[in-house]
Amino acid sequence: MPTRFLNEEQILQGAPRMGPEDRFRFRCDAALDCFTHCCRDVSIVLTPYDIIRMKRALGIDSSEFLEKYTISPFTAEQKFPIILLRMEGESRRCPFVGEKGCGIYAGRPWACRMYPLGVAAPQNPNPADHAFHFLVREDLCHGHDLGEGCTVREWLDAQGIEEYDMMGAPYRDLTLHSFWDGGQPLTPEQVGMFHMACYDPDRFRRFVFETRFLTLFEVDEARVEALRKDDLELFEFGVQWLRFSLFREKTMKLRGSVLEARQK
Repeated sequence: MPTRFLNEEQILQGAPRMGPEDRFRFRCDAALDCFTHCCRDVSIVLTPYDIIRMKRALGIDSSEFLEKYTISPFTAEQKFPIILLRMEGESRRCPFVGEKGCGIYAGRPWACRMYPLGVAAPQNPNPADHAFHFLVREDLCHGHDLGEGCTVREWLDAQGIEEYDMMGAPYRDLTLHSFWDGGQPLTPEQVGMFHMACYDPDRFRRFVFETRFLTLFEVDEARVEALRKDDLELFEFGVQWLRFSLFREKTMKLRGSVLEARQK
């Protein structure tokens, strides 16, 4: 069965586990008859850092990017909103892929950088059972066992995965918070807050600077200036706001006048 259709349990139980120094051979270029075939009929979940990199590569506002190139399905079973890349046409092809390959290659998302490696982690690991990598082998891909080969560590370094993992840590911690185990669904307002703070940095920036937000919360001047220009600083700030608003953590500080008014 192609790995694309394996579920998490099948991967954890049956996929050969690879460590950082394990080697594999893989090639992907226009000389292969399968070139760009993996860029269609697949669901690609976008992280907040993916969106920042992709909207920068396109030179557009995050709100425009979300409207043109993504979908955000939300069901009663979901704990929080996610963003999927919108595929095009009957073949469900990535909108950024042409005959010569990816048009935003330097800004391609984490999932595309990882291929053909997958990563899996048991939910409740014991000391001997930790996260591991595995090879994604699909019938449509003819690049396996070609090329000079490299280790898992070398592949991850070449694809810039460490940067994506580091920038994605606040989001990962947010989505793994014990709050979600309570089963209490988010209100429509909270869904909108999560979507804006995590996925739509340009809209969140307008929210911070064009509403009463900064009159409610204490934010030092240096950080206020950083929030005006730095998408990454803005994203980390948004995560702190969500942890304050959703989880009731003390990650933000209300102004004294606001606290006094609430007490009265």
